[in-house]
Amino acid sequence: MDTGTDTGFRIRPATTTAELLAAAHLYDAPPRPGWADRFLAADGHLMLIAYVDGAPAGFVSGIEMLHPDKGTEMCLYELSVDEAHRRRGIGRALTEALAAEARGRGCYDMWVGVERDNEAALAAYRSAGAADDGVFAMLTWDLTAGH
Repeated sequence: MDTGTDTGFRIRPATTTAELLAAAHLYDAPPRPGWADRFLAADGHLMLIAYVDGAPAGFVSGIEMLHPDKGTEMCLYELSVDEAHRRRGIGRALTEALAAEARGRGCYDMWVGVERDNEAALAAYRSAGAADDGVFAMLTWDLTAGH
């Protein structure tokens, strides 16, 4: 998949560690080469990168989740668009590209967890066809505490 658009950006799946590391400015923290290698090697892990003038301007990552009684669904793990490139449809296009990839892989649905006050993310996901599935609580375990 190499999605060209007339809006000035292209979306391609990342296939090398170098591509993941080149998008470092889009992550929450500096990426680690070993983790990038593992991400690419793991079945069902996918990162699509949007490029503007050959430079990474945004990404979406997805992880397939398989359950014996449900089949496979896609979790939209993270969406990031460089601040200088926001409000140009890149987030929506990345989300739509991930949904198309999920369909092609036979996933029955795609989902994302998002904070209710993250208006930019909610707008991007809704513009890409997502529907609100109701309110739920997300609980986490800090597995690094005390180490």
